Amino acid sequence: MSDLLPQQHLLLELIQMSGDISVPKRDDGSVLFRTLKECEDLRLVAVTPDGDDHNTATVTLRGRKAL
Repeated sequence: MSDLLPQQHLLLELIQMSGDISVPKRDDGSVLFRTLKECEDLRLVAVTPDGDDHNTATVTLRGRKAL
């Protein structure tokens, strides 16, 4: 999947290098949330609940292959 947008590629690289990242549950309309949603819709990232106000974002196998 070489047709990733630059911000999608950057987010996948960041999460892969960091392991998992914690993101707030509340969508503030930022570029981060839009990109995270795009990657989640493409099944490149899995977002799971983690506490009352945060989620955990993890790169999926499909996301790793896209890089």
